[in-house]
Amino acid sequence: MADSILVVTAHVGDFVWRCGGAMALHARRGVDVHLVCLSYGENGESNAAWQGGVQRDAVKALRRAEAQAAAAILGVASLDFHDLGDYPMPESADSIRRVSEALRRTRAQAVLTHPEHDPSNLDHCRTYEMVLRARMQAMAPGHGDDFVVPPQVLCFEPHQTELCGFKPNVLLDITEVWETKWQAMQAMPTQRNLWAYYERVALQRGAQAGRRGKSAGTRYGEAYQSIFPAVVAAFVG
Repeated sequence: MADSILVVTAHVGDFVWRCGGAMALHARRGVDVHLVCLSYGENGESNAAWQGGVQRDAVKALRRAEAQAAAAILGVASLDFHDLGDYPMPESADSIRRVSEALRRTRAQAVLTHPEHDPSNLDHCRTYEMVLRARMQAMAPGHGDDFVVPPQVLCFEPHQTELCGFKPNVLLDITEVWETKWQAMQAMPTQRNLWAYYERVALQRGAQAGRRGKSAGTRYGEAYQSIFPAVVAAFVG
């Protein structure tokens, strides 16, 4: 089975802004990238779509189409929508089970999701907790003999970093796939107000990564916080 990662987001737009570069970069290198969107973000993430008496189902269909287009640009291998609703997102034991099954099916070595704390959007907090519960279920032999080696969990950068207490310990150079991420961002016109914002974030993280890395060509980056310790045989050499 090919190497794989699993991305789990609260709303359909989240994956593009926060980890679209990581998704495109790994897909380009032959890693299977699997995506789960727990909601369409129809209630709180789709302001521009609520125009002229549009109906909820039409908003959800629009956001689904945007997510599918963006995912295709990024090279996503599989995409699953759970349609839980948002603002606020309800608890869902069924979604935990489905994410756990995705981990068992894909044998993902890493999961990308929201950080633990986000007081401005509790849907993100709930998604983080659901991912950790799904990870527990996936690694437990009592839930099936196809249990997995526990994957690393990497939290991507939230919209308001300081408010969330986000302290990145991984900076990813996404310079080579920035144009791909930018195209995927433009496939989300419902949230076009975020395009320039996340370009600035990528430039800021790229500048930081360039100072810490070996390449002077780093221009765009993404920030992540790993949840579990890395296991290494040595620090150098």
